[in-house]
Amino acid sequence: QVQLVESGGGLVQAGGSLRLSCAASGRTFSSYVMGWFRQAPGKERQFVTAVRWSGGSTYYADSVKGRFTISIDNNKNTGFLQMNSLKPEDTALYYCAAATTYRRAIADYSEGRNYDYWGQGTQVTVSS
Repeated sequence: QVQLVESGGGLVQAGGSLRLSCAASGRTFSSYVMGWFRQAPGKERQFVTAVRWSGGSTYYADSVKGRFTISIDNNKNTGFLQMNSLKPEDTALYYCAAATTYRRAIADYSEGRNYDYWGQGTQVTVSS
C-alpha cells in the first residue's frame, strides 16, 4: 500500500506561483512513477505531468509546458509540482498519484488508469 498526501494549494493571483508537495508513505519502493492530475468543477480529470522516481524521464501536458516543473526528493519520498505563471484556467483540485506497474514509455502515464494510488487533492485557485 502507498499513501499520498498533497499540500501547498491556495489562492494566488494570475502570474503568480505555487509549489505543491506530495508526501508518500507505505511501500513507496513499489512505485515507479509519480503523476499529477487536476480536475475543475464540471470538467474531466486532466493529466498534468509525471516523473519516474528513479529520475530522468518526465512528461508534461501541453497546457503546462514551460510553466510547471515536476521534481522528486527520494530521501524524503516526496514529490513536488512547481507552478509558475499561473492562469485562471489552472484553477482545479490537484491530485498526486503513484503507479506501481512498469511501462516503458513515460507518456503512458498520462492515463489515469495506469495509477494505483491517489491522494485526496489540494485546491489551487488562481484569480484574475
